[in-house]
Amino acid sequence: MDQLETSVMDWTPANGSLVPHNDAPGTDIFYNQRGFFIVRSDLGCYLWTEDLKSGAGIKIRRLHPACQGGDHYLSDSENPPNIYIIKGDSYRVVKDLSMDAEAEVRELEPGCQGGDHYTHCGSWFYIIFQRKGSLDYVCDLSTPTSGGRTPLQPECSKGLFYFTIDTLPTLIKLDEKWGAQCYQYKEFFSNHPRCFSIHPDVLAFFPGGLALTRGASTSGWECIKTLHNDSDSSITWSDKVTCKVGYTKQQMSSIENNWNISAEMSLGAGELTKLITQFQFSFKAEYGGRSVRTEQEDWNEAREEEESIQVTLEPKKNLYIWQYCLSIGHKPVLFCRDVQFTKENNPPDRIPLPPVP
Repeated sequence: MDQLETSVMDWTPANGSLVPHNDAPGTDIFYNQRGFFIVRSDLGCYLWTEDLKSGAGIKIRRLHPACQGGDHYLSDSENPPNIYIIKGDSYRVVKDLSMDAEAEVRELEPGCQGGDHYTHCGSWFYIIFQRKGSLDYVCDLSTPTSGGRTPLQPECSKGLFYFTIDTLPTLIKLDEKWGAQCYQYKEFFSNHPRCFSIHPDVLAFFPGGLALTRGASTSGWECIKTLHNDSDSSITWSDKVTCKVGYTKQQMSSIENNWNISAEMSLGAGELTKLITQFQFSFKAEYGGRSVRTEQEDWNEAREEEESIQVTLEPKKNLYIWQYCLSIGHKPVLFCRDVQFTKENNPPDRIPLPPVP
C-alpha cells in the first residue's frame, strides 16, 4: 500500500556571483600594511588574511558595534594605518575595527559624497563613480582641496569591489570562465592589468561566495513517501512517516577548517557558517540565492524524525507526501519542517518559506 520515494522534484538551479558592494550594505574590502580586511557588518565581523591568493593566516574578528554598518571601508598607508568608515555625510577614522581605537568622526566634504566606491592610493583618496564612468581624486575627504577628475576605462567600470594593494589599484570582477578574479593595475585603472584568483577560504566569506566555492543554491519538494490504494474500497492509513529535519552542520562547517575565529566572537563551532548559509539563501538568484528567509527553520544538526499521519485513501487513488529542502551545489543543506500532501505526482506549487522583501 505504501512506498518510499527518494526522487527530488522541481529543482531549479540559480546562477552564482559575488554580491557587489553596492548591493551588500556594510560589506567592503581594503588593504593596508597589516594585511587584507574583508568587512561584513551583517555578520558582525571581518576576515583578515595575509594574502588573498593563498589565504594564509585567516583570522575572523569581531566588528565593534560603532564600526558596523558603514557604506564604505578603506585604509591609508600611514604607520600605523588609519581605517576610514564612510557613512552618509560623515566618516569615522579608527586604528582598529575590533576596538574602535582612537576613533574620530569628521564631516564628509559635499563634493566627496555619493561615490560608488572609495579607496586610498599614495597621497590621494579616490572616489569611483561607476554609473558616471569617472573617478575623482582628492587629498582630504573633509575639506575642499585640490584634486581632479578622470574618465574610468569602460573595462574598469564593472568591478564588484575596488581597493588598493600598496600603490596598485585593484578591482574584483567575475570572469565567466574563471570565477572571481582580482585585476591589479600599475596605474589607476589603466590598461593591461595583472590578474589573480582569490583563495576559496577567503572567497567563501564574501556575500555570495558560497555560490562560487560550493555551488549555487537549489530548492524544491522531495517526495518522501507514496501511498497507494489499489482496492475497490476506501482505506484508512495510519502510520508514522520518517523524514530528515534540520541543517547539515557537519558538512557545511568544513568551511571554517582554515579559519581562526576569535574567542571574542562567542560563537560555537559551525555557528558562523550557519549565518553565512542563511544569508546565502536570502540573496537573489543572480547571486546564487533563493530570496527566502530561513531563520525560523530548524538549524540544529539534521536528524531523522517521525511524524504520525492518518489519512483516508479513496479506491484506486494515490497520495504523495512531500518535504521541502534547500541545497547548495546540489548537496542538501536544510531540510524544512513543512510536509505537504498531493493527490497527483506533482509537487506543491507554493514555497513554504517567507520571501525576502
